[in-house]
Amino acid sequence: MSKEIVLENDRALLRPLESKDFEQLAYFSLKEPDLWTYSLTPASGIENLKTYLSKALDEKAAGTSYPFLVIDKSNNEIAGSTRFYDINMGYRTTQLGYTWYGKRFQGTGLNKNCKYLMLYYAFENWGMERVEFRADHTNKRSIAAMKSIGCVEEGVLRSNCSSPSGRRDSIILSILRDEWYTTVKKNLEEKIKI
Repeated sequence: MSKEIVLENDRALLRPLESKDFEQLAYFSLKEPDLWTYSLTPASGIENLKTYLSKALDEKAAGTSYPFLVIDKSNNEIAGSTRFYDINMGYRTTQLGYTWYGKRFQGTGLNKNCKYLMLYYAFENWGMERVEFRADHTNKRSIAAMKSIGCVEEGVLRSNCSSPSGRRDSIILSILRDEWYTTVKKNLEEKIKI
């Protein structure tokens, strides 16, 4: 993906994550380390944040991931990060995740705006057939957020990966292309008032 992707509406700006964003993200890393309680790649603490950014940018260079810095346009502040990953243009699939927001941005509607922008891009620009979401099966807040945007639960992969706290079961959810065009897009537009 040689073209830079910038996604924006009245509420959210998603621009490519860059190494220079380290300083601006360090606040969250140091002051809100529990944001990464369920993360496979935590960014809590300076060293973890360096690893997190390095991995995100390496995967972007390899063409398998596209990480974004999220800016809340209601106050013009950096709110967190999200990304496309496991991008497979041959199968026309991607995953959407590695999403985190500072605590004061949670529950404000920012996430729904970001997901709308990303889903729109995935289905209408890339022509994806499927967008997948995964989470630790005990992360009730994340699961509820995914279901609230229209994701369909598919099942749980038992002990499918390692996490900092041990083995993890991952819940799998998705949105298919026809679901985007028949219900999800319209429902999300109503929720974010487009």
